[in-house]
Amino acid sequence: MAQQTSFQTILDSLIDTQKDFPSRYLSYFSDIDPASLKLLLETWPRVKPTRKLVLLEKLLSLLDSDTLVSFDDLGRALLTDADPGVRARAIRLLAECDDPKLVPTFIKILKDDSELEPRLEAATLLGEFVMLGELEELPEKLHHDAEDILLAIESGDNPPSLRRRALESLGFSERPEVTTVIESAFNREDPEWAASALLAMGRSSDDRWEDEVVGMLLNEDPRVRLAAVEAAGELRLASARAILLKMFEDEDDDAVASAIIWSLSQVGGEDVRIYLLNLLDQAEDDELTAYLEEALENLEFTEGLEQFDLLALDSDDDLLDDDEE
Repeated sequence: MAQQTSFQTILDSLIDTQKDFPSRYLSYFSDIDPASLKLLLETWPRVKPTRKLVLLEKLLSLLDSDTLVSFDDLGRALLTDADPGVRARAIRLLAECDDPKLVPTFIKILKDDSELEPRLEAATLLGEFVMLGELEELPEKLHHDAEDILLAIESGDNPPSLRRRALESLGFSERPEVTTVIESAFNREDPEWAASALLAMGRSSDDRWEDEVVGMLLNEDPRVRLAAVEAAGELRLASARAILLKMFEDEDDDAVASAIIWSLSQVGGEDVRIYLLNLLDQAEDDELTAYLEEALENLEFTEGLEQFDLLALDSDDDLLDDDEE
């Protein structure tokens, strides 16, 4: 009873719009027990719409920063909320959930929801399930169902933003026709489509796109430039290293500049370590310092992968030598 009373106090605070909702209460929504969830849903109609959205945004921020929290049960419960903003954020709360049962749910939202925002979020998370399918961590039928609906949305009579989101999620797919879809989008004379195509290229783990990605690193449109930088990092393109190293000093878009740092940490190379350490020495902003330290940690991970790849190659060479003997 004490726990329920405590949660009722939290809900009372949620209803009270005269005061900011205390951040210390956010963790109570993680792994919420059935009784508290029932109480929340009974109280939910009395919460102001803006207050609901503020709460959900705070929960999403906590989900990004704390790997120990989970709002899966709350997300599922709000998927059918009357407010499309709530529905969209409920889907995002499920970003870390790999339950196959969500695939049909997201497909239905993508096909039938009356508002664009939830459909966009459903398209995004279906991409995560396509990736799980490629890793053979999802039943084959659900994998193909997710690919089918994304292909249908991309090629159908849908809002351009939704078609581009479907394209981005299709980047995880190894279906042969996806290559044609990406090429077609990339060749459009539209920066937004080019950016989405580049994002899909980065997700493909296929270095067949190396020339396209590297060729767009210096594009005049920051949206295209950002997507190309991110794709170069995801694909670990060594051919992009020198360009990325030169780009940072002249880049006037903060998002692109941050992406350059992270992509360099993914591409790796001794000159990258020296460069990032120099940036860290010169950093005067605490936020930039923390970001550079995180990038250097990721660089260590990248270097570990490179060593593993070299060991694998040496092992293959030894096997070939044994066969020749």
